[in-house]
Amino acid sequence: MSRATSLAQAVPAPVSRATTEVCLVRREQDGGVLAAAQALGLSPLAARVLAGRLKGCTDLAELVTPTLGSIVHPCQLKDGERAAARIAQAVTEGEQIGILTDYDVDGITSHVVIKRTLHELLGVPEARLHSLIGHRINDGYGISAPLVEHTLALRPRPTLVITADCGSSDEPRIARLAAEGIDVVVTDHHALPVEGPPASAYAVVNPSREDCDYPDTTIAGCMVAWLIMMQTRAQLVEWGAIPESTPRLSGWLSYVALGTVADCVSLGRSAINRAVVTRGLALINRMDAPCWRVMAERLGADSLPFDAGTLGFQMGPRINARSRLDDPYAALHFMMASDDATARRYLDILDADNQSRKMIEAEMVEQAVQKAKPLLERNAPALVIHLPEGHAGVQGIVASRLVQRYGRPTVILTNAPALNQLSGSGRSIEGVHLRQALQQVHERVLGALLRFGGHAGAAGVTLFREHVEAFQHQLEQAVADQLGDRELAPVVLTDGELLPEEVSLETVALLEQLAPFGREFEEPLFEGVFEIHDCRLVGSQRNHMMLMLGAGRMQYRAIWFKAIAAGQESPFGPGDRIRCAYRLARNSYRGVVSLQLMVSHAEVA
Repeated sequence: MSRATSLAQAVPAPVSRATTEVCLVRREQDGGVLAAAQALGLSPLAARVLAGRLKGCTDLAELVTPTLGSIVHPCQLKDGERAAARIAQAVTEGEQIGILTDYDVDGITSHVVIKRTLHELLGVPEARLHSLIGHRINDGYGISAPLVEHTLALRPRPTLVITADCGSSDEPRIARLAAEGIDVVVTDHHALPVEGPPASAYAVVNPSREDCDYPDTTIAGCMVAWLIMMQTRAQLVEWGAIPESTPRLSGWLSYVALGTVADCVSLGRSAINRAVVTRGLALINRMDAPCWRVMAERLGADSLPFDAGTLGFQMGPRINARSRLDDPYAALHFMMASDDATARRYLDILDADNQSRKMIEAEMVEQAVQKAKPLLERNAPALVIHLPEGHAGVQGIVASRLVQRYGRPTVILTNAPALNQLSGSGRSIEGVHLRQALQQVHERVLGALLRFGGHAGAAGVTLFREHVEAFQHQLEQAVADQLGDRELAPVVLTDGELLPEEVSLETVALLEQLAPFGREFEEPLFEGVFEIHDCRLVGSQRNHMMLMLGAGRMQYRAIWFKAIAAGQESPFGPGDRIRCAYRLARNSYRGVVSLQLMVSHAEVA
C-alpha cells in the first residue's frame, strides 16, 4: 500500500518527511453503499461516486432523493420551546427586540430569516427591531464587548436579544446584558465550551449541546434560527395571537440554502442539509427576490440555473467580502433589498470589496507561504503563522489556501486592535478537530487564550502576543495527539478514471442528478492521462491555462484556472503527457453548449 493510499484511507503510516507534493488518490469504495446504490437503479458510475463519499450510510435513498420530510421538528431542540415562547411573548407584548448575528454568510442569512419572520409574518413593526451585527475588525466575533455596549446604549433599549450563529461561548457578555435586564436567547451551532452552555442566557438552542436530542448536529446556524422562528410562529398560532393562515417559513429556505452551503456544513451526512439546499435552490431559481435576480444579471445568462457551486463560489464570497473589509450591513441590505435598483447598488459595493479582498488575499498568501517554509522543513503537524501587517478579515481564507497547499491545519494570526493582542482564524483537515485542539491548548497554557471558539473544520482565537511561541508549540502537540502517526501531505481525492465514452455531456447530466454537492459530498473529480495538443496562458495576469487535450482519437477542450502564479512560465507544452484531475462541465458560448474539462491539478505523466 502506497503512502498516499494510506493517507486517503486514514490508515496510520510512519511519518517520514515533510512534503508539499500533491498526491492523486482514488477514493476508497464502500461496498455496502455501492450495492445499495445499484439496488436503487443508479448507473454504475453514479453508484461509484456515492460509494466513495457516503461511507457507512444506512439510508441512501434519503440522501439521494432529499425531501423536506427529513427535517426534524424543532421540539427536539433543547430549550427550543422555551426560546420560542420567550420570542412569542416579546411579539405579543410589544417589546423591543435585538437581532444579534455573526457577520458571515451564515450570520447574515440568519439575520434575514429572523427579521423577515418577525416583521413580515408576525407583524412586529420595524421600529421595534434592532439589527446588531459586529464589525469584524473593531468589534470581533460574536457577542463582543463593544456590541454589548452598543446594545445598552440603544433607545429604546431591547428587552430581548436573539442571537444566531454565535453566543455559545459568550457567557461574560451575556451576563452583562442579563444584569441590565435584557433576556438573551442564543441560537447557534458552534461547539460549546467545556463548562457548557452560557448560564446567564434565557435559553440556549444549539444542536451541539450534550443534553440536546436533535439528531443532526451538522445543521448551519441559519437552519437553527429558521427552526426556532418556525416554532415561534406555531406558538403564536396556538395562543391565538396570529391566525392559522399566517404563512409558514418555507419561503425563507432560499436564505437557509445559501447560508448552509457558504458555511461548509456537511452535505454528505445530513439529509436535512441536502433537503434544505435542494428546496432552497428551487426557490432561488424562481428569481422572485431582487438579490437573486441582480446576482443572475451580474453573473450572466450562462450562470442559470443557480446550483450549490453558484452559492458557494459566487454569492458567498461577495457577501463575506463586505464583513472582511468593512461593516457588514451592506450585505444585509443587499439580501433584503425590496427592488432591483437597491440590490444592484449594494451588489456594486460587495463586488468592489470582493476585488479588494482578492488582492489582499494574494499578498498575504505569498507572505504566509514564505513563513511556512521553516515549519515545513521540520515537518510541523500544524502551521501557526503571524502576519503583523496582515488584514484580520482575510485570515480564514489565507488559512484555507495553506491547508489546500500543504495538507495540514493552519492558523493565521494578525495584530488585534487591543494592545499586545493577536487575533487568528484557523482551518483544519479531515481527522483533526480544531476546536478540540484549541481547548487542549487553553488547558495547557493557562491565560494564553483570551477567546476561542468554532468547530471541527474552522475556529477563531484571540491571544496575548507574548504567548505566540507557547501557542504554536501546544497547538502542534494537540494536533499531533489527534493524528497519531499519520503523515500529512496535500491529497487530491478522485473518483478514478472514466471510459472514453463516459467523457460526455450525457455524463454531466447524469452526475447533476446527484447534486447538491458540497462539504463531505464533493463534486465528482476524475483523473486521466492526456497528451497536450495545444496550450496557452490566458487571463489578465496570464495565470490561467487553456488546453486542448488528446486521449486516443478523442480531443477535449479544458481550462485550468490559477494554473500558475502570475509572471511564471507554463510548466507544460504541446506534446507533453500529463496526468490530471478534472471535472466534467458544460461550456456555453453564443448559445452553443459543449463539453469542457475543468482541470484542478496536473503533473507530468
